[in-house]
Order: sequence, then structure tokens, then C-alpha cells
Amino acid sequence: MIDINLIRHNKELVVHKLSLRKEKIDLDEILSLDSQKRKLQTEIDQLRNKRNTISSEIAKIKIQNKPQPIEHLTLQVEEINKKLEILETQLSSIETTLENKLLYIPNLPDDTVPVGNSPEDNVVVSIFEGYVKENPLEQQKYSPHWEVGERLDILDFKTAAKISGSRFAMLKGLGAKLERALINFMLDEHIKNGYEEVWLPYLVTKQSITGTGQLPKFEEELYKSDKDELYLIPTAEVSLINIYRDKIFSEDELPRKFVSYSACFRREAGSYGKDTKGLIRNHQFNKIELVKFTHPETSDKELELLVKDASEILRKLNLTHRIVLLCSAELGFASAKTYDLEVWMPGEKRWREVSSCSNCKEFQSRRLNIKVKYTNGKKEFVHTLNGSGVAVGRTFACILETYQQEDGTLKIPEVLVPYMGCKTIP
Repeated sequence: MIDINLIRHNKELVVHKLSLRKEKIDLDEILSLDSQKRKLQTEIDQLRNKRNTISSEIAKIKIQNKPQPIEHLTLQVEEINKKLEILETQLSSIETTLENKLLYIPNLPDDTVPVGNSPEDNVVVSIFEGYVKENPLEQQKYSPHWEVGERLDILDFKTAAKISGSRFAMLKGLGAKLERALINFMLDEHIKNGYEEVWLPYLVTKQSITGTGQLPKFEEELYKSDKDELYLIPTAEVSLINIYRDKIFSEDELPRKFVSYSACFRREAGSYGKDTKGLIRNHQFNKIELVKFTHPETSDKELELLVKDASEILRKLNLTHRIVLLCSAELGFASAKTYDLEVWMPGEKRWREVSSCSNCKEFQSRRLNIKVKYTNGKKEFVHTLNGSGVAVGRTFACILETYQQEDGTLKIPEVLVPYMGCKTIP
């Protein structure tokens, strides 16, 4: 959430930053609601003070036990209470409207984010050449991963569709084992790098998912249990960030680093007709999520380290990939700065994102009231960072396309052989 004080005192900056994201938001309406709120609050405070003064006067008269009439004072208190009831109702309504307006404002781009209007304006930071360069398979012979998986009898989309409908996948045999191997490998690597593993619920409350920025703007993308008002997580980031809701860290407790495996659930409501084949845009998929809670002054450095930790997974799997700094118009709602990690899919002949590593700064911690208290007594909101470490299904798909062999088998990446117990499929 954006600090209302920033809008009050530097509206032009906020308008400019939002324009870089191609966002048009009526800040004048927000400032008008804020002004009404503060005016009502002042009036309410004055009436409460007046009521307290009169009530004290009534109490003194009663203690003195003098034959002094207090009916007129009692009537004044009753009148004030009636006014307060009306004003407090008005204030509550304005506060709700104002908060809802603020919840729809995305994070402001960091000054180091390149200005741009489309993916073409993203900046490629680095490229790692992986096994594709070594594979003797001729370029025109690479097949897309769904064909490879079905040929090897480790992927079954028809059975999944029979069970659940479109955009679901069934993994079986060595395919299921490869998925599990990837999950265990990624977790083991991140734990070695100092991340604490946690296992968290997949169902979360409205408060939890609002705090990380998915609500209210992206409700159509979420799966919801209306009866219980619980939401299936679109990413473990939601559960991880909420671990410390309403928490005040001491200065020496930060940074905190967490890793979590989870299934993720997304309706993909805006992707009609896109990526209908394969594992790229399914309603349910597995992901390893990394989250950090940091001091504000170190979050830029921690973002670079987060990107390094995620990309190291792809390096060890020897997958061709690149690191891309997103331009202002491509940033996610809660992000101030994001690097995408994209793998090369030789079967599809295109780049696919397998991780977004973002610094959300105080955007989420302001919503969830997560602060750090320094030894000098000062308090401020922590910065939160998140990134996939990495998306398991998309990495699985990349391995199927990258490691397919001339004889129709699939070579297992070297680091996964101990987890698989074999070097090839089949």
C-alpha cells in the first residue's frame, strides 16, 4: 500500500511514477476522501473531549452532593452522543472507501527500473549457455515438451482433463519422480544457502491475501471457497509473508530468509487461448518460493542475492537461461523492481519465464503492519522480497525439451541423477 502522506505531500511524484506503469488513478478523489476523513476525525475528537469535560463536571456535582440541577448537562451529553453516532458512521464509511481506493494503487517503480511500455523494453542483464549448446541433437529435431512427455509416457493430459478439465496435467512413473526430484533438489540447494524451510497452508484468509496485494484487484484470478471465505494460494509468497503479520522485529533479527514448496492455484482468467498445450499455464502447478524480510537500506543488495540464488538452480541444471530486468510497464502490482529468469525452450523456440524476483519494499509490510525497531527507538516498515526458486513445472518442461536425445530418450541433468537413481528416461 502507498503511504497516504506521500500522496498528500508529493502528489506530482506519485502521478509521475504511476504514469511510468501506464496507470491512471484519480488521486484527487483520494485526497478529497482523506480531507473529509481528517475533518470528521477532528470534529469527533472535539465532541469526545467536550463530552468528557461535561461528564467530569457531572461527576463532581454528584460527589459534592449539592442540590444542583444536572439535567441540562445530561441532555448535552445525550445530544453529543447522537451527533457522534452519526459522525462515526460517516467516518467509518469514508475510511472504508478510502482504504479500498488505496488498495487498488500499485507499488511505485524504483528509480533504477528502466522506463518502458512493453516486454521489448525489458533489459537483458546476462545469458547463461547451458546444455542446448552441447546437445548433438539437430535444432529442427527438438520437439515441444508435451510431445516428449507423451512419447516417453510420463505426461498424460487426457486423463487429467477427464478428472479436472482443461489446463491440468497428470505426471506418472519417472515423470512424477522427476518432478519430485526437482522439488527436493531445489529445497536442498536453498537450505544450503541459509534459507529456513517452512511448510504452510494452501488455504488463506481474505486478510492474508489482501496483505500481499492479490486482493482486491486480482480476485478473478483466485480460487475461493465462498462458504469459508478462504482462498487457494496463487503462490507460497502469500503464506510466507503473513508469517510475520503485525510483527515488530528487533534490529538484529533481520534479514530473515525462508524457502517453501507449495502447489499453486491460478484461474488464468485472462489467458484464454494462450498456451493451451503443455505445462506452461496450468491451473495447478508446483513452485519453490523464496521470501526475505530485510532492513530498508539493504533490500537492493538482498534482491541481487535473491536473483543469484534462483539463477544458480538453473545453472546447476545446466539450462540455458537469461536474467531480464523488467521495465516500468511490466512490473507486477506489488513490485518496485523485478528481475525475471527466463529459460530457453528449444522445442518451442522461445524464452519462458520460470522466476520473478521482486523487491516490494514497504508495499506489503505497510498493509500487514510488519516493522523493525532500531536500538535508538525508531520504527519503520521492513522491506519484503520474493522470488520463485524456481517454478517446478516450467523447469520440468524445459528439461524435457533441452535434454531430449537423438534416440528418443531423455537424459537426466547430472545434479538430478542422485535423486532419480537413473541417468535417462526410459
